[in-house]
Amino acid sequence: MTDVQEAPLLEVKDLRVKISTKAGTFYPVNGHNFTLNKGETLGIVGESGSGKSMTATSLVRLLPKHAAEVESGSIELEGRDLLKLSEAEMRKVRGSEIAMILQDPQTSLNPSFTVGNQISEALSLHAPGPKKTMRERAINALRKVKVAAPEHRVDCYPGELSGGMRQRVVGAIAISCEPKIIIADEPTTSLDVTVQAQYLRLLKELQDDTGMGIIFITHDFGIVANLCHKIVVMYYGRIVESGTVERIFAKPAHPYTEALIGAVPKLRGHEGRLRTIKGQPPAPMETLTGCPFAPRCDKADSRCFNELPPTFDADGDGEHLASCWRVIDQ
Repeated sequence: MTDVQEAPLLEVKDLRVKISTKAGTFYPVNGHNFTLNKGETLGIVGESGSGKSMTATSLVRLLPKHAAEVESGSIELEGRDLLKLSEAEMRKVRGSEIAMILQDPQTSLNPSFTVGNQISEALSLHAPGPKKTMRERAINALRKVKVAAPEHRVDCYPGELSGGMRQRVVGAIAISCEPKIIIADEPTTSLDVTVQAQYLRLLKELQDDTGMGIIFITHDFGIVANLCHKIVVMYYGRIVESGTVERIFAKPAHPYTEALIGAVPKLRGHEGRLRTIKGQPPAPMETLTGCPFAPRCDKADSRCFNELPPTFDADGDGEHLASCWRVIDQ
């Protein structure tokens, strides 16, 4: 008797997003393939400008109008291709099935409205009800994200709250309609280390309670190690490596991944200067023929500069993939 493997909650296939300008065309999302299962956390990692946030906004179809568009591919939520939905149908999906937690709560929240008003607004789009009921549900959402004295905070304005508390409010808005997936776009960047740890713990507890999938976007491999099950590493709009946290940390197959992990400060021992990655990422419209990381890679040879590597199976079982010529040379 064979086990039937559960279908992915989210499956992205060959997703390409293009930005067209007078200077040319650039692909910030270039041929993405990945899956997210129920109760799983997928980390999308890369430097600024690698295409992480553009990937996130493409998943909920909130790309900048007249600036970026999906050229090809599919985004399947439980087998339904979101790219084929009408805008009216997609509005029903956003918030209720896929929600986002953005990077800066200062700009995510309207300073002119109370916390309760803003949570109720999100609820009213998908599950409207009497004013008293909406208030109770807003308080309950604040309670779920461990906001102290939610009955009082619900009537506060964002400016009356600390940065960590505001980020919890953004989280309360995101979970208020009990979505199947939360996309967290660097939600801890503006928080200090202690508050950051509390927030990450909160996300994990919410996931354990609800079984939701989480896509966590970050540049910090330290966070990835503690929170994620799988990793997607992005560079210049491409996924250069993907696999489980255990495999990638044990044996990174792409030099860029290896460099990112090596740049994480160590708490023990003394290794002299902190490790950095030399050079700068390519400019968006820069013409490249080979691997985009080659100019910054200490292990690059002539083939790396002249031929773009395809995606190779690093471990031979399809669970660890990397776009690097070294994979077949080893």
